[in-house]
Amino acid sequence: MLLRYDRVAILAGEYWRLLTGHLVHGSLRHAAVNLAGLAVIAALFPRHYTVRAWIAIGIASVIAIDIGFVGYEPRLEWYVGLSGVLHGALAAGVIAWWRTESKPLALALTAVVVGKLAWEQWSGALPFAGNLPVIVDAHLYGAIGGTVAGGLLQGMAQRWPRIVRPL
Repeated sequence: MLLRYDRVAILAGEYWRLLTGHLVHGSLRHAAVNLAGLAVIAALFPRHYTVRAWIAIGIASVIAIDIGFVGYEPRLEWYVGLSGVLHGALAAGVIAWWRTESKPLALALTAVVVGKLAWEQWSGALPFAGNLPVIVDAHLYGAIGGTVAGGLLQGMAQRWPRIVRPL
């Protein structure tokens, strides 16, 4: 409870919750689902970014989610979990695939990610989410942050390949 994103507490000055809310989970099952998502992302993009670049992507995703929650979700009282940040990593991976993989493969992954985000915005969480409460806007905001970070990293790598090496 002390670490979750809690809007009232954050607005009262407990700013650490803007980070820690993404690290704590509602249950062991929730943590396991997020760890499984992390494993899938690691398998899909094993060498597409450096560790430093992945950290930047994670930070950009956290910032985007927090701006989205504080600025656009006044009725969201609390949040826990890593799924929004994972969607940011997935979106950054999509950006990398456009540069490194075949265009049909990159297009297919783009369609899956955009389709999932669109579904969630119009219909709510995917059916296999079970009884876990899902804040689908975290996925959207995280994907926006990951897309921006991935795009910036890819652009920087093209301009300064010896300084910035996302791949």
